[in-house]
Amino acid sequence: MSTPRGRRIILWRHGQTAWNLERRFQGTTDIELTEAGRGQARRAARLLASLRPHAILSSDLSRAVDTAAELVRVTGLDVTYDDALRETYAGVWQGLTHEEIIASYGDQYAAWKRGEPVRRGGGELETEVADRAAPVVLRHAEKLPADGTLVVVSHGGTIRTTIGRLLGLEPRHWESLGGLSNCCWSVVGEGLRGWRLLEHNAGTLPEPVLGDDD
Repeated sequence: MSTPRGRRIILWRHGQTAWNLERRFQGTTDIELTEAGRGQARRAARLLASLRPHAILSSDLSRAVDTAAELVRVTGLDVTYDDALRETYAGVWQGLTHEEIIASYGDQYAAWKRGEPVRRGGGELETEVADRAAPVVLRHAEKLPADGTLVVVSHGGTIRTTIGRLLGLEPRHWESLGGLSNCCWSVVGEGLRGWRLLEHNAGTLPEPVLGDDD
């Protein structure tokens, strides 16, 4: 077969914000999309609409809400908003640039990058983010028809931890998934042995896997 059977979850990161451009840690701070970010969302929505999603689930932060709205425009679907899909709360790191975080919290930053459980800025552990986000995603995926598709509009860190949890990876390996560019997405599909990663940081339509490993 060219594609796995079963349900599919598309985890879509929001479009560009001013804080993304400034490399400021956003966390749960409610930052709006830039005009470029809205354009990214419009383009991506046209592509994702062609995959005929059955449902849309979104973080309630405005950068995700406005991204999801572009998919609503071209699909006519309703959106369910859930604050469990917000980005990782990072306490005093929020609003700081990448350079400011390294300068003031270098040891904490290095420990996080090594895969150690760290409350960045006194905020949430990555496992706590997965604890709140992954069950919501799975609950909505269970409502899909056979071979149905759910689009989840969320944030880079939350998407990575959710994918890690769905795939059954140990938390120290979640960082190996890498980040998502603005308005790119990852796709997990239901296989015979559970969820599997089909696409990561994609910005074009997924292609069938044609080869000996499928």
